[in-house]
Amino acid sequence: MSSSGDLRFLIVGVGAIGSVYLTFLTKAGYQAVGLVKKGKRIDRIRVEGIWGEFETPVKTFDSVEEIPFTPDIIIISVKSYDTESALETVEPILGENTYLMIAQNGYGNYEKAVAKFGEGKVILSRIIFGSKVLKPGHVRITVSADDVVVGDPSGKIEEGFLIELSKTFTKAGIPTRYDGEVYKYLWDKIIYNCALNPLGALFEVNYGALAENPYTRELMDRVIEEAFEVAKAAQIPSFWSSAEEYKKVFYEKLVPPTAAHYPSMLEDIKKGRTEIDALNGAIVELGKKFGIPTPTNEFITNMVKAKERFSLNLKNAQEGLLG
Repeated sequence: MSSSGDLRFLIVGVGAIGSVYLTFLTKAGYQAVGLVKKGKRIDRIRVEGIWGEFETPVKTFDSVEEIPFTPDIIIISVKSYDTESALETVEPILGENTYLMIAQNGYGNYEKAVAKFGEGKVILSRIIFGSKVLKPGHVRITVSADDVVVGDPSGKIEEGFLIELSKTFTKAGIPTRYDGEVYKYLWDKIIYNCALNPLGALFEVNYGALAENPYTRELMDRVIEEAFEVAKAAQIPSFWSSAEEYKKVFYEKLVPPTAAHYPSMLEDIKKGRTEIDALNGAIVELGKKFGIPTPTNEFITNMVKAKERFSLNLKNAQEGLLG
């Protein structure tokens, strides 16, 4: 494995989160390249927002065969519905000492990577900064509620390496820390996203508006309560002993710094595809597995899927008229 100063990074998925990693690592002088879909290469990225404004040349490729080195860290930052495809794509370029880092929303991405490549090869991260793609090659960082947290739930990756990796990201401009309890951070963020993202997308409002409205607040309460029931049955670890304890922190400490933020799902739902299956949909599936009713999460999942379908039908109709 290279020393932290010589690490080589491959970022898979140069969207809202991937663009930030590719740009900040490149600007800091690290070897970093992006893997994009066919015909979607970009050679410059402009960043603006709370972490400053700058533009830098970047290297992107649309085939793993073109990647000029064996990466030390492969950062997976695609949408959750593309995780399996991304894992298949990077398999040929994995070296003996290559680690994957999961930098995604939702439940199941880390589990899929571990199932394919084994424990001790996969780093989990909790991303809680917000970024929006204004257009290809132009992103705005809108909010940051806390440091990125990295760790290895299996405990098999050397702790010293993970600490140095977190320092590398921080040095590059992405505040990051190591924590052995990273899975608790991830699960807490999943609950946070389940409560806010779909309702923000459905009603097209920011997080603060959802918390202020008594009707959406009641729905968020129910989403959180069901998630805690499922987590208890599935023995998923959390920092909070109960839904009531979490809700107090959620409304008093988590929502206020991100009150003006609109969920990325708002843009995704207009395109006809979201990560709902890795959020509320995952709560529903875990509920079915363990016999826990999740009516609110199921209703919200169905509402998002219905709006996806309407958006997709409208998009196809418009393209048909233009064609």
